[in-house]
Amino acid sequence: MSNWIWRAVLRYPEIRMRVTLTAALVALVLSTALCAALLVLFREQAVEDTVRTLARDGRKVVTAVNKGRLTNPILTADGELLQVTDSRHRVISASPRMQGRPPVDFPPPAPDADRIDGHKCGIDAPDGKCYIVVEYKVGDGPSTKYVFSLARAPGLLPHPLGALLVVLGVPFITGLVGYGTWRSATRALRPVDAIRRELDEITATDLERRVPAPGRRDEVGLLAASVNATLDRLEEAVARQRAFVSDVSHELRSPLTALRMEVELALAAPDETDVQIMLRAVLENTERLAAVVDDLLALATLEAGRTFPHEWVDLTELADEEVLRRPRRTQVTVLSEGSVTVRGGRVELARLLTNLLDNADRHAAGEVTMIVRPEPPATAVVEVIDDGPGIAPEDRERVFERFTRLAEGRHRDAGGTGLGLAISRDIAEAHGGSLILTDRIDGRSGARFVLRLPMS
Repeated sequence: MSNWIWRAVLRYPEIRMRVTLTAALVALVLSTALCAALLVLFREQAVEDTVRTLARDGRKVVTAVNKGRLTNPILTADGELLQVTDSRHRVISASPRMQGRPPVDFPPPAPDADRIDGHKCGIDAPDGKCYIVVEYKVGDGPSTKYVFSLARAPGLLPHPLGALLVVLGVPFITGLVGYGTWRSATRALRPVDAIRRELDEITATDLERRVPAPGRRDEVGLLAASVNATLDRLEEAVARQRAFVSDVSHELRSPLTALRMEVELALAAPDETDVQIMLRAVLENTERLAAVVDDLLALATLEAGRTFPHEWVDLTELADEEVLRRPRRTQVTVLSEGSVTVRGGRVELARLLTNLLDNADRHAAGEVTMIVRPEPPATAVVEVIDDGPGIAPEDRERVFERFTRLAEGRHRDAGGTGLGLAISRDIAEAHGGSLILTDRIDGRSGARFVLRLPMS
């Protein structure tokens, strides 16, 4: 199972907490930004309302100037701040609250305009330091008049109650989003929690148990399917391991029993024991034990995925060496079309060829043939053919299983380990090749093992 799946299963509470905190943080940032935007909109609206009111008041004074009805003081009902100056910037009229004040220091409208709005601080007027000013220009030339209508500029929070509600909405929205995310994450990840609890209860003795599947094709459903597939492979691997241990125990029991029997007989009747015969029997059983241990070590090395040194190996030369290394029961012939070189482990390839020769030698009637040849485009082929009874098609894959020996094989070689062909196929696959058992091309009885290895 990949690492992210294990983390999702085993760290479910932490994931839920992180999701909730992340959502709450995002909600806090967004609600704060929204709050700030609303406050800015409130202030802009207040400024627009103020300008609209000042413009209305100023237009009333402009109307009075145009009709020659301007009075001093300017009569107002609500205490507006109004002032009228001439072209020389002298105050000629003002509202009661602006009486005695110096002229408003504010730039005149552009030559092609009759009104200007703006914000100005430092004006000598009641109610504050900064003001919104609306200025009208009436007439042209020396008779020009300037009408000023001003009011205190709105503060940062022109509507305190509305601003308070907006500010209180930030923690409310954050809490609401956090709570909703917590509930959603709990509901969405509840199957993950069930998977975690089930995994905690699964042990090596009850590997047949499986985690509950939520029944939907989302990430959690795929997680449950992946976990169950992993448990299937684990159960299968444990079953193979147990069967392998049982087979190893069985294979080791026979030579150990024979050794014990020889020693017990020698101890029970030392005067009647032929030491040479007893030692020869002990040696044979010891060699059988050593063969089983060597094969087990080879299997362990291949399964552990340990790399072996790679070098260029001439299969024709290696086949000749293995044939001549020790005498055999049958006549072995090596046929080759010249040097056939592959890159791999010399010791491992030698063991593979030896296992094939030993197997053929046990089953052959009197002749074993080994053919080494290249096969286009870049494959080395080694065929080991015997003239024995052959193997039925339904058993041709079984012979590559560990500790598998057919009835005829047990009769011919009761001392075999049943691991040679399994090791041979593992070595071939470790070199990127294949090993199969098939019929002889000439139609005669016998077995034909075909080994294929890449030449580069």
